Amino acid sequence: MASGARPVALITGASSGIGATFAQHLASRGFDLILVARRADKLAELAARLPVTCEILTADLATDDGVAATAAAIRGCASLELLINNAGFGTLGRFWATDVAGQDAMHRVHVLATMLLTRAALEGMTARNKGGVINVSSVAAFSVNEGNVSYCATKAWMNSFTEGLALELAGANSNVKVQALCPGFTITEFHDTLGVDRRGIPNFLWMKADDIVAASLRGLEKGKVIVVPGWIYKTVVAFMDPLPFAIRRHIRRPFRDRRV
Repeated sequence: MASGARPVALITGASSGIGATFAQHLASRGFDLILVARRADKLAELAARLPVTCEILTADLATDDGVAATAAAIRGCASLELLINNAGFGTLGRFWATDVAGQDAMHRVHVLATMLLTRAALEGMTARNKGGVINVSSVAAFSVNEGNVSYCATKAWMNSFTEGLALELAGANSNVKVQALCPGFTITEFHDTLGVDRRGIPNFLWMKADDIVAASLRGLEKGKVIVVPGWIYKTVVAFMDPLPFAIRRHIRRPFRDRRV
């Protein structure tokens, strides 16, 4: 990508859902884009609809090669002002009964890729003293649930990692901002891929990706480190987060070894 006057945002998991919505919002704000995902056809379709310069990078962030290629794109972009670590997925099933390869891939994408790509981005951003990183986490970070132990755990790590970075950046008097975005149920392909029937979840709990992204970008402008979109989820997190595990373990949705 040519280094010009326009800022650049790199978005992982950009082929659909929240990632694609971030691309649309940032394009409208004048960002050129580096779109990263496994599905090249979906990235090409998205890029064709956007009125900005888009570079497409086909990469699987569960692999060393995919992370290395994305980190190289980050380090090679002198105009990078925003990194969106959005790539991720969920699984269903008790931890010991799930495919271990899927659990390994989840930790690689949510934890290792997030860490390595953030490290690559902050090298340049802190030197330039501007920019931001948004780690797309989840309200699941504030809970523990049967059937998706690794998802909750990796998202909790993401929140802790982001808060730690915010402390270090503040201690260094840096203008670079970091955020953990924690959406609840969002109307995207995420739950369809899991095979979850949306009818099993009340309509009032579902949010639109546009609203999630708008809340994130507003929060970033204000320097908010943890962003939980929607008053319902803000209330849930405010109630759940301070509770000890001995209480939280009894406030859960039981897992019945079936898709809802």
